[in-house]
Amino acid sequence: MPRRSTKPAPTVSAFDAGLRMIVGRDHSVAELRRKLGRRGYPDVEIDAAQERLMANGWLGDRRFAERYARRRSRSLGPMAISAELAARGVDRELVEAAIERLGPHTQYLAAHKLADKLAGNTQYASYRELLHSVGAKLLRRGFSMEVVRKACDGLWPGTSDEPTA
Repeated sequence: MPRRSTKPAPTVSAFDAGLRMIVGRDHSVAELRRKLGRRGYPDVEIDAAQERLMANGWLGDRRFAERYARRRSRSLGPMAISAELAARGVDRELVEAAIERLGPHTQYLAAHKLADKLAGNTQYASYRELLHSVGAKLLRRGFSMEVVRKACDGLWPGTSDEPTA
């Protein structure tokens, strides 16, 4: 006869478990629900815990999205942040609002700082080479082509090959 593995019943309430999770780091509502479900809490308890955490202001997708976007904007562009938030179950409208709050200047500064780090001490023979190397890495990190070009323009010393590529 096949053996069934049964999980022991949780020893603390879903609210307490949820509170411990969000003290460690922010969670989206969907993340918290998924984790509590995996720990064996019934949906009724998860619903009650979610309502209580939200009523106290400790849980909410808007706040989560804004904090997450601000933190990740140091190393990722808006497209990558948007994808990560969507994977965490945050509503598209909230994601767009959080990214909009960052503003284009913040995106450019992050891209420029990251481009400088990615370029290191490398001397590129042409602007095109810089764009293909550093620019491609910035694109993969979710920055738009416009922001990538501005960041690469800021790195290019302006010698014989002008940034027209």
